Amino acid sequence: MAIVISIGIPGLVESLSPLAWSLHIEIEFWVMRTYDWIVVGSGITGAALSYELAKQGLSVLRLERHETLQGATRFGYGGIAYWSGTTDLTRQLCAEGIALQRTLSEELNADTEFRELDLLLTIAPDEDPETIAQAHAHFAIPPQLLSVTEACELEPLLNPQAIAGALTVKHGHVSTTAIAAAYTKAFIRLGGMVQIDQVNGLHHGEEGRVTGVRGQDASYYSANVAICAGALSRSLLKAAGIPVRLYFTHAELIETPPVEVTLRSLVMPANTKRFQLEAEASTADLDTLWNQPGNEPMPAILDAGAIQLLNGSLRIGQMSRVLTDPNAPIDAAASEATMRTSVGAILPALGDLPGTWHHCLIAFSHDRLPLIGAVPGIENVHLFSGFSNPLAVVPALARRFAHSAIGQADELLAQLLPDRFV
Repeated sequence: MAIVISIGIPGLVESLSPLAWSLHIEIEFWVMRTYDWIVVGSGITGAALSYELAKQGLSVLRLERHETLQGATRFGYGGIAYWSGTTDLTRQLCAEGIALQRTLSEELNADTEFRELDLLLTIAPDEDPETIAQAHAHFAIPPQLLSVTEACELEPLLNPQAIAGALTVKHGHVSTTAIAAAYTKAFIRLGGMVQIDQVNGLHHGEEGRVTGVRGQDASYYSANVAICAGALSRSLLKAAGIPVRLYFTHAELIETPPVEVTLRSLVMPANTKRFQLEAEASTADLDTLWNQPGNEPMPAILDAGAIQLLNGSLRIGQMSRVLTDPNAPIDAAASEATMRTSVGAILPALGDLPGTWHHCLIAFSHDRLPLIGAVPGIENVHLFSGFSNPLAVVPALARRFAHSAIGQADELLAQLLPDRFV
């Protein structure tokens, strides 16, 4: 932080020009500012956490490497699966999360585009609807089984020949970019600072204690560091010699401009393959593969579905790949063709719409629960990442984390510590 002192020296020498009478000497010197918290990442996790920390009166600097969002928050579907809790822990978090989402626009004084709509979980022709319904009976709010006719009445764009029925349940939805922007504006109003810089590593003090982070152009200092960098959290910590059981998929989708076609619901397959892929690709015996680029622990999967945002644009997908290199090359044309064919079979009106292929990384953990709290083996570094159901639980967990940061004990957060896999 530069502090400029201006010293006026009138009447320096009578023979000088009149400018000498108002001569100012500017002396600049730098004072190293130390924050209570540095939050690395400006996606939904970093945006929510930095706001909640600042709300508790803490000084917070948030670092982001892009001026505009580029990752999973930019391309997220925005679904809030608050109905999907299966344990006491996840049911409580989902209940807290949806309660916050319903009032968040008012709290942040900005529109998150929150709404509740029908989720349609399509059942493939070769699947038994009753069996699929039974597999969803353990959720906090079990989805209702619909016949083909009922499903098509709820969503007229469905192809009746491509499904054996569907499940439906009310589902929350926000614009991921709108909610991140709302959090950011509220954070800045609270005195929070946002700096564009790419974090390359942790900054260590004399005794090895972490005292901040290193960017490309500067070092930043703080009492605590929260890593909210999503999929890149693993590589950032690995560079510091800190192993964590955090993984990522390469997610692909097609984004259309606003279109005249109207999709009433969020459509996804009832038999979602992504969660099984995540569980199988993150077992302990495969962990060594993640430490080297160029590996593909599991083959790619496709969960054919679509959502229409309030501005009329569609997001169609989703292909998920497990590639251990964050920068692995992907055949975009082939992926786009595959997604269009699969989605077009279920929703024929969407298959040929003009759109652009996009790709982002999505972080996850082995047990579908996030990694939250102190990183084992290093002081003052915390993780807030690995959310498989982010929008349902991030707001509530960010609030709990901030309360714990000012000394309020939280037994729930203790169940999410990163060292649970050690």
